Amino acid sequence: MRADEARRSRCGVIGSPISHSLSPVLHRAAYAELGLDWTYDAYEVLAGDLDGFMAGLSADWVGLSVTMPLKVAALRHSVAVDEAGTAVGAVNTLVRRSGDGWSAANTDTTGFELALAGAGVTGVRRAAVLGAGATAASAIYAFARLGAESVTVLARSEKRAARLDPVAERVGVVLRMLRMDTEEWPQVDVLVSTIPATAQAGVADQAAAAASTVFDVTYDPAQTPLLRRAQALDRRTVSGFELLLHQAARQVELMTGCDTVPLGAMRSAGEAALRRLSPRAT
Repeated sequence: MRADEARRSRCGVIGSPISHSLSPVLHRAAYAELGLDWTYDAYEVLAGDLDGFMAGLSADWVGLSVTMPLKVAALRHSVAVDEAGTAVGAVNTLVRRSGDGWSAANTDTTGFELALAGAGVTGVRRAAVLGAGATAASAIYAFARLGAESVTVLARSEKRAARLDPVAERVGVVLRMLRMDTEEWPQVDVLVSTIPATAQAGVADQAAAAASTVFDVTYDPAQTPLLRRAQALDRRTVSGFELLLHQAARQVELMTGCDTVPLGAMRSAGEAALRRLSPRAT
């Protein structure tokens, strides 16, 4: 188990913008609980700078969390990709291999499944996703694993949503595409929003009314327009912090090789950090 190595290992999160990331808080909390003298920091890396950043990493680097806009580009730096990353066409985790090179994984898919399970959702037939980026693709993969027969993607343009067609084909779900300004919102078991809180004002009412469970991947602010409306309608809601927490826990497992991850310590540290960012958040 790599956690027992004497050298001080380095990990971090890369992307842009990155200053808001809670990943350092979560990973450091895990290292402290596991007794690891490891470092984990945030690095501002633009898409055009990824190759240079990777080339400059020394041998003590063992893992990277990858956020936007690097989730697709990170694939070219891997020599092996897990099933979820292959199906989605994007990854959020790079782990140094014992020989040479990096293994890539998508732990967002695991995060979606575990966050929904924590809210009591263990099966889905019909689902919807707001947005059409890499996070939406991960949601489609998770829905397929939960038994979804169809997923409706609502995006600013159907052309943008069409980028998710290959993902749906690989995981075996029927994809329906609608513009976000449609008046024909489908009734679904679960709706996942991957759009910013600032873009929700015009769709929050329709989106909240369309689903039994509403999942917003945004974690700051904790209370988005969509979640507030869903709660007013007595819908079951899932916050973006749950996705962040569970995908990070899986990353810790992959990077450290530890079989047991201190989820409670990570949750406490993350919730405390969120309270500092948004004092009224619960």
